[in-house]
Amino acid sequence: MLFTASQLMNLFPHHQGNVSADLEIHEVIHDSRVRSHCGIYIPVAGERFDGHQFIDGAVENGAVATFWQKEKPLPQNLPDSLLVLFVEDTVKALQELASAYRKEINPTVIGITGSNGKTTTKDLTKAVLQTTFKTHATKGNFNNHIGLPLTILSMDRETEVLILEMGMNHFGEIERLSNIGEPDKAIITNIDGQHIENLGSKEGIAKAKLEIVSGIKPEGTLIIDGDEPLLINASVPVSKKRVGFAEYNDVVVQNIAVKDTVTTFEIKGKTYQIPLLGKHHAKNAAYVIQLAYEMGIDPETIKDAFGQLEMTKMRFEKHVGKNGITVINDAYNASPASMKASIQVVEEMKGYRHKILVLGDILELGDFAEEFHRSIVEVINSEITAVYTYGNHSQYIHDELKRKVPGLIAVHLEDKLELIHHVENYLQPENLILLKASRGMEFETFLEQLC
Repeated sequence: MLFTASQLMNLFPHHQGNVSADLEIHEVIHDSRVRSHCGIYIPVAGERFDGHQFIDGAVENGAVATFWQKEKPLPQNLPDSLLVLFVEDTVKALQELASAYRKEINPTVIGITGSNGKTTTKDLTKAVLQTTFKTHATKGNFNNHIGLPLTILSMDRETEVLILEMGMNHFGEIERLSNIGEPDKAIITNIDGQHIENLGSKEGIAKAKLEIVSGIKPEGTLIIDGDEPLLINASVPVSKKRVGFAEYNDVVVQNIAVKDTVTTFEIKGKTYQIPLLGKHHAKNAAYVIQLAYEMGIDPETIKDAFGQLEMTKMRFEKHVGKNGITVINDAYNASPASMKASIQVVEEMKGYRHKILVLGDILELGDFAEEFHRSIVEVINSEITAVYTYGNHSQYIHDELKRKVPGLIAVHLEDKLELIHHVENYLQPENLILLKASRGMEFETFLEQLC
């Protein structure tokens, strides 16, 4: 049970409905097509649709309560037994409801943000903390002003640790999420060019990510990328722990080795291994190790947890494709830094005759699109056989390759099917293909064709 009708009516005093005060609300739904058991329906008014129009379907599928925006006309055919809570804004009401539930359950809250690696870090955090605590974490991309409250409201009452991933596109969004979640501890994985179109500069991105301290508790801890000057030099009202490769960090990641399926590294003389490839993932794991230390989890438990890791889909997934070729699908999202990191990992992978990059646009770079796309070429070396690009901005990668690495096979295509025909020439067991682009480029269609 989440709430009783009585609790909801106390939180939102303008209401109607012939319901018992003891009526139990068991879940929150925002899709009227989803079958629910004693749920409260949250109608969201968007650009393309208005959830208020689908209240009949929500009731048919088990909703016993709903928020309702005050200025919206209420349908006359609704059952008298439906608890209707009138509010100024249904999304804000959802956020208020989530805040109330979080305060009632009172778990230890971990907030995670950053330009890259926040979902991987969230997955690592969940793997480690659930060894010791009853843990609930963000699923998929439920990390915005709607997804985060829904994450909170989907946790069990017995939850001891709540892990909240916090995403953003504009200033003020992380601040809002932090004030809803009120983290006890927070992690900023890094600062990169993602969302620079909306935030203007890397300094602006750092400022936006640092909004996570807005809701952090006074005794809280902020764990940061200690190799990033914009984070090191930032003044925050809580204890700050620096994690990184430089020797001056509080937690130093050393002796990194990338092998076929794992990355190993050392922290304070102890060796850890994660089933992820790349030094950037070693740093993500190091944030979690520091967090786990602070929460009393011993190194051996951490090591065991890393071995049981379950990752969110489309993040450096390794597939066996047609004719036995290896396909790396890392197309959940992309930024300049994450694309470079993925390419470098592929270059470090041993045992392949040909390595082919299929790269798409990095979105939300605005006026910086050409500069950042051309910068990708900085990390492409002789380990790579061919680079195929698809999209408007990825043309800059192609042009820069032709200018700086004229001997490398570089082809830019505007047709996905034609690109697949080119890549099919490499479908042999000893070869590897990397798929990397922003989520909006829908590179999973390439995966479907190659596997």
